[in-house]
Amino acid sequence: MTRRGVRRIAGVMVSMGVALMGMQGVAPAIEPVAARAASPACGPAPAGTARCLGLFLHSPARRAAAPGAGPAGGLSPAELRSAYNLPGASGARGRFVAIVDAFDDPSAEADMNVYRAAFGIPACTIASGCFRKVDQRGGQHLPAPDAGWAQEISLDLEMVSAACPDCRILLVEADSADMTALGAAENIAAGSGAGAVSNSFGSSETSDQVGWDLQYFTHPGVALVAASGDNGYGAMYPASSPLVTAVGGTSLTQGGGARGWTESAWSGSGSGCSAYEPKPAWQHDSTCSRRSVADVAAVADPHTGVAVYNSYRSAGWSVAGGTSAAAPIIAAIYAVAGNVRSLVGAGHAYANAGALNDITQGSSNTLLCLFGAACGPAAGYDGPTGLGSPAGTAAF
Repeated sequence: MTRRGVRRIAGVMVSMGVALMGMQGVAPAIEPVAARAASPACGPAPAGTARCLGLFLHSPARRAAAPGAGPAGGLSPAELRSAYNLPGASGARGRFVAIVDAFDDPSAEADMNVYRAAFGIPACTIASGCFRKVDQRGGQHLPAPDAGWAQEISLDLEMVSAACPDCRILLVEADSADMTALGAAENIAAGSGAGAVSNSFGSSETSDQVGWDLQYFTHPGVALVAASGDNGYGAMYPASSPLVTAVGGTSLTQGGGARGWTESAWSGSGSGCSAYEPKPAWQHDSTCSRRSVADVAAVADPHTGVAVYNSYRSAGWSVAGGTSAAAPIIAAIYAVAGNVRSLVGAGHAYANAGALNDITQGSSNTLLCLFGAACGPAAGYDGPTGLGSPAGTAAF
């Protein structure tokens, strides 16, 4: 056999290994090419510890003829609202979104308001009562700062600002990225009166997570939203919990069709079958016997990503993606919709799937997809994009 033939067979075997690892609920070790091209805000994390899921292009190619884009390029709030048919003035004044992250971003408030000012969104400050930042106990003993998580925090705050300019925002900073610390922060966030809680982090699945569901994610009437991951096929927690809305990722470009936007499955979008979680009553796909990930999706491809501003040990404007961008967008849309009192998990979306953009094009999220709709785009439900992306607020 030629050397080229050996390499080709070896590549196929590695691809099969990635897919099979995901089938067992283990995140694959090899990232998609698209994910490797951008810098992750957070590095790998051991079991029981989460990593943030933001991807950043600090020297992106600027988009041509995009007058409303950020200074480094990237989709603007107006573009995101256009793509997802969201109101410019959301009518959500008085509602608010909580965001859970680890460690402190000392520049969170200032950076969010640089972003808001750049796009004509009124300021959201501690002084006005629009913004609040607390530790995992609800107090002011804030954790140590961390540059990677600070990037994530800026992305989260700014995507909520983009999708719900009128919303108040609570940022809860956990002492560490340990799931028990993040879980304590989740309880503070969910008990704050927020309509939605955004979680842009993920951990490899473990049998401990069933207990974490009970301790930290049992909050009926609050929309708990979690990023599905950026490594393709392989379920992550808390996205795999049946108590949350798991958000996958898309590539989003302007132009095409009646909608005026073209959206396809992003190859990095996390999906998969949970190794531990039962299938919720509202989920009826045949891709997994247990909980399937994801439920819905929004833009996550960093190469069609969003504008972000972050100054803490960072250069300022950049373009970002990852399902960390998609999750806070969906959380904000839940807040705009204002219909979460009876919500458990992603039940509203499954009952109103016709109010979503069905994503049927794009790339498989493994090099060799063996599991059909579980790891590649398809009509109706598929793993990478779930039921689809927002077409207004009716599905939420």
